[in-house]
Amino acid sequence: MTTQTSAPAAPARRTAGARRKPVLTVLTRRQYITTAVIAFVTFLVLWTAVTATGLVQPLFLPSPASVVEKLVEQAGNGQLWSDAAVSTYRVMVGYLLASALAIPIGVLCGAVPRIEAAIEPIMDFIRYMPVVAFVPLTVLWVGIDDPQKFLIIFLGTFFQQVLMFADAVRRVPLAYRNLGATLGLNRVQILVRIVFPSALPQIWDSLRITLGWAWTWLVVAELVAATEGMGYRITQAQRFLETDLIIGYVIVLGLLGLVFDQIMRALGRQFFRYLKGRS
Repeated sequence: MTTQTSAPAAPARRTAGARRKPVLTVLTRRQYITTAVIAFVTFLVLWTAVTATGLVQPLFLPSPASVVEKLVEQAGNGQLWSDAAVSTYRVMVGYLLASALAIPIGVLCGAVPRIEAAIEPIMDFIRYMPVVAFVPLTVLWVGIDDPQKFLIIFLGTFFQQVLMFADAVRRVPLAYRNLGATLGLNRVQILVRIVFPSALPQIWDSLRITLGWAWTWLVVAELVAATEGMGYRITQAQRFLETDLIIGYVIVLGLLGLVFDQIMRALGRQFFRYLKGRS
């Protein structure tokens, strides 16, 4: 008596209606720019419509045309360029001073546990203190000239930077350090030649983010005893209810911040081109 063996069942074929994992859509640069321009134009159209229909009084929200007219007037008499130059100078000095001090401290906090235990709790504590509350103290400490403006921007960025840089160093895989030890490098060499270069792309991203914070602290820095600058002009316009000038200068501040952000992005792409092919 012969027995018949059944052939193994064929694997079930995936039906056409089976669910598939969603694929992440990646926009080309042209698509990205087109979408951004459409969104910006839509915003301007809505702004114009709201002001043209009289839903909001010009005192509270002037039309885009009146804002542009005011900026052209300020640019024509040279006030806009002078204020922008002074504010950019103050932001960059305060930001660069904070960054120059925060990078080594943050790297050491992220690499050396004892330094982390000594410094990071203090940084965590101070960063929650409102910088605005330090304005009277900064006047007492350094006076009312530009050093006071530098100090306000420094206080607004430094403590956050230390923690972000330390976190960037801690994200470096431990295997990298072990490899350095296997090659006979000492701790300082591992930090300088392996850990810091590995953390540098994320440190650069943190520098770019905190540069935006430095611009936000500009108005606070120019509140006290300033005679020029973007923040000073906004404060003066508030006293005389010049809403068009306020919105115009706020827009210029946003554009200046955007320009510096794009410069940082472009430099980052050049410095870290080796990351482009990583997934």
